[in-house]
Amino acid sequence: MAAELKTLLKATSRSFYLTLRVLPARVRPQIGLAYLLARTTDTIADTEIVPLAQRLDALQKLRERILGRSSAPLNFGEFAKQQASPAERRLLEKVEDSLALLQKLSSADLQRVRGVLDIITGGQELDLQRFADASAENIVALKSAIELDDYTYRVAGCVGEFWTQVCRAHLFPRAELEDAQLFGDSIRFGKGLQLVNILRDLPADLRKGRCYLPSLELEQAGLMPSVLLSPVNESRFRPLYHHHLDVAESHLQAGWNYTNALPRGQVRVRLACAWPILIGAKTIQRLRAANVLELRQGVKISRGEVRGIMLLSVLLYPLQTAWQKQFVVNRKAVASSPKLG
Repeated sequence: MAAELKTLLKATSRSFYLTLRVLPARVRPQIGLAYLLARTTDTIADTEIVPLAQRLDALQKLRERILGRSSAPLNFGEFAKQQASPAERRLLEKVEDSLALLQKLSSADLQRVRGVLDIITGGQELDLQRFADASAENIVALKSAIELDDYTYRVAGCVGEFWTQVCRAHLFPRAELEDAQLFGDSIRFGKGLQLVNILRDLPADLRKGRCYLPSLELEQAGLMPSVLLSPVNESRFRPLYHHHLDVAESHLQAGWNYTNALPRGQVRVRLACAWPILIGAKTIQRLRAANVLELRQGVKISRGEVRGIMLLSVLLYPLQTAWQKQFVVNRKAVASSPKLG
């Protein structure tokens, strides 16, 4: 990967770069390039000042280039000049360089990268269309738990699947593993991380007119998206919110099972998986303790806490029992959380 694109990857990937950096060199180019292109499509989708039709057209053209169905040159200058972040501006300006790296992959890796990006961009297009008329005055919610599950698969569950395909092929192709269980848990791993993001970012999404909590569940609780963050509705909102925290935690448990099913000698891969799970679990713990006003202000894990989680996991790795105990499901909270019918 070209030096400038590596710099871009570091500048745009935030916490993911820490995960990528610890991965073995044999899988970094494929996973790094997939992330770089996914961030490019995400930046296009999120450039709200550009009209929706133009964003959808740009996404479609980039998707066609990624899939090898088109060779038409891309120019995202209109999008680039709208970016507040210099890194994201450069990311769009360097899209042709990123696309050129696809041709350096093996045919098998190219197929894997194209497959995951096809799903991700499809999910982004669906998201833009679904929330086309959304605004702070007109909040649009997903309809059902099925739609929410589908969304978390399209934007993150498929990434766990892709990650496993690449690592399985390049790092431990002969290891005797239960592949059906491994791939199933890898998908839930990604879904769990995305669901944590959704629950953490709920206030910001509502301000944009987007509600990822299903309208059917809200109606059952006597709620509407516009009143979720009102203190007077906290007693009705909390059981629903905690139900989704339980689901996220259950997915992360599957991710932890996945991490520990990998060959123990794959220290780098297991650490790269453990860090987002443990950070996600810490975030869930914070969200469980928060009230709606704290949600409105934002619940975050500090950089110092992230560094502490990473360091402790490295120190505990040789101690199998202590390592396993790093992720502990809040079973008391899960058991006491009301079930939704």
